[in-house]
Amino acid sequence: MKQGNQRIATKDGSHTLYVPELDETYHSRHGAIQESMHVFIDAGLKHLEPTHNQLRILELGFGTGLNAWLTAVCATKPVWFHTIEKYPVSIDDALSLNYSNEQTSENGETIFKSITTANWEETVTISTNFKLHKTQNDFRIAHLQPSYDLVYWDVFGFRAQPNLWEAPLFQRVYEALKVNGCLVTYSSKGVVRRTMEAVGFEVEKLAGPPGKREMVRAWKR
Repeated sequence: MKQGNQRIATKDGSHTLYVPELDETYHSRHGAIQESMHVFIDAGLKHLEPTHNQLRILELGFGTGLNAWLTAVCATKPVWFHTIEKYPVSIDDALSLNYSNEQTSENGETIFKSITTANWEETVTISTNFKLHKTQNDFRIAHLQPSYDLVYWDVFGFRAQPNLWEAPLFQRVYEALKVNGCLVTYSSKGVVRRTMEAVGFEVEKLAGPPGKREMVRAWKR
């Protein structure tokens, strides 16, 4: 496969990609879809939807497009979804994954293809409730509009890329969030929580997805 990525099956049957040069996978080996559902959809999207008429979501790490796709499939209210990725996965690699086979929602396969092939640097209407804007850039310098309700922090893990878990990036994201907006991430490392708190986040630990004891939801109050 291109870029040296290797497609592997995770324990819930859904695919992820393994990156040999980082010795890192894009999702949990315990289950790609169940991890994304638990961390980003259940603890993020579904937690905020009851108190919002619409949501503006920022994602750090478009990756395979899984979080964007699950958001489009699961959203019951309008979502404007801005995702940033420095090194996009090839379209061929993304379309080789089996997400639409693992999710039974109507038009799931069509939506995933539309998200995967959507032009970068343009706002694209994917469905009635979902508009997507993909930016190819470094998270640390990309323009962030100060208007987000929810952030999906889905960069590679601290072990692989510790520079993406440092205070300056958390500070930029904190400033881009609305008051009472929140960030969700799969990591609950002590150093990560302390860094979030140092820039102003109110951090809560939640039960993690299968294979992980805890995750984090952090608020701007």
